[in-house]
Amino acid sequence: MVEQELIRSAQSGDRDAMIQLLREIETHVYRTAYYILGNEQDAMDAAQEALIRVYTKIESFEEKAQFKTWVQRIVTNICIDKFRRNKPTVSIDEHAMNFTADHSVEEEVVATYVSQDIREAINKLSDHYRAVIVLRYLQDFSYNEISDSLGLPLNTVKSYLFRARQQLQSLLQDYQKGGVGG
Repeated sequence: MVEQELIRSAQSGDRDAMIQLLREIETHVYRTAYYILGNEQDAMDAAQEALIRVYTKIESFEEKAQFKTWVQRIVTNICIDKFRRNKPTVSIDEHAMNFTADHSVEEEVVATYVSQDIREAINKLSDHYRAVIVLRYLQDFSYNEISDSLGLPLNTVKSYLFRARQQLQSLLQDYQKGGVGG
């Protein structure tokens, strides 16, 4: 079934269509939650809450918007609320390193530290800046999709992205110098 047919069937009460629809979006929902919250357990909780909300609110989805934009708005709002309630915690799993034959141990260690620095820098951004960065660079949303997902004017999205990139650049320069957390 095509996504639109699945949505219509789910809205009509077709349980199998709803399950299939949720399965198709669960990875994207979790990925967004993880990038915003930076913690596996919190991301799993937020993703589950978002999937439940999609399940219970599917009738309210209108085809004026794209389904993925509607879903991302739900998960992003849940994550922002969760982030405001709890300060992020560090997951031990984030620090596990996987070595492959294609890379040397040194390259893997450097890559792990760089990605850890990027995650830490993203986590230091304000809620709105973090949300636009995650949606743009980690979920590959267009500016218009971000605008729709977050309910922000397009110029505000562009402004947030500009300021967020400036802050990230500054934070990452501090990490390189060893000034923050290192």
